[in-house]
Amino acid sequence: MADPSLIEAIADELLAADEHRTIVPLLTARHPGLTVDDAYAVQRVWRERREAAGAQLVGRKIGLTSKVMQVATGIDEPDYGVILDDMVYLSGADVEFDRFSNVRIEVELAFVLSKPLEGPGLTSDDVLRATDHVVPALEILNSHIALEGRTIVDTISDNAAMGAMVIGGEPVKPDALDLRWVSAILARNGVIEESGVAAAVLGHPARGVAWLADKLSQHGQSLGAGEIILAGSFTRPMQVERGDLIQADYRDLGSISCRFV
Repeated sequence: MADPSLIEAIADELLAADEHRTIVPLLTARHPGLTVDDAYAVQRVWRERREAAGAQLVGRKIGLTSKVMQVATGIDEPDYGVILDDMVYLSGADVEFDRFSNVRIEVELAFVLSKPLEGPGLTSDDVLRATDHVVPALEILNSHIALEGRTIVDTISDNAAMGAMVIGGEPVKPDALDLRWVSAILARNGVIEESGVAAAVLGHPARGVAWLADKLSQHGQSLGAGEIILAGSFTRPMQVERGDLIQADYRDLGSISCRFV
């Protein structure tokens, strides 16, 4: 593990980048010995700093659930970050564009838990039994680290690029339909730019939640009742500019939108 003073210094640097909407140079270029465990340690200190300032944990996000993104980052498993209360918007919201260093959008499903989930050894069925409902969501990606040459260590340290989320549409019970076949089309200013189906998330979006609970158990953590879990994107990230109206149509699960102002 890296020296604790370095972990804290990196976390503070990322907090300052968030406050001032800036981009910092690659962590791995400046600190080539950093490991994935170090990156999660940075994320943990970052979260502790945010909570000490009054933010509250409301959930987690799972990233890098597609094989394409895993190959691109040189890893063979997803990653995760935390969702804090000031990161959640309801569908139809105006989102302040200047709140973020950069903005990209992904289409996801959010699992809202009714029971705790604690690994290891969980299955998709365990996740479905612990889920109150599933609902459409958009993840707003926000990177504080230079994108060119970025590695999984950079991304995890930066709270897995979690900026915010928009939640809405029609909530459904997890056994009401085959979640693998939930599909969505994503439009910017009325023009469809992306589409996808939820099976692209590890074959079934609940598998990502099971992975998350198992991974958290390695770090002495678990998922609590009431938490919102962003299960992973089934579209490519879409770049967003100031003034853009974003709409995602999930057919039977309704639609979700936001505008960047």
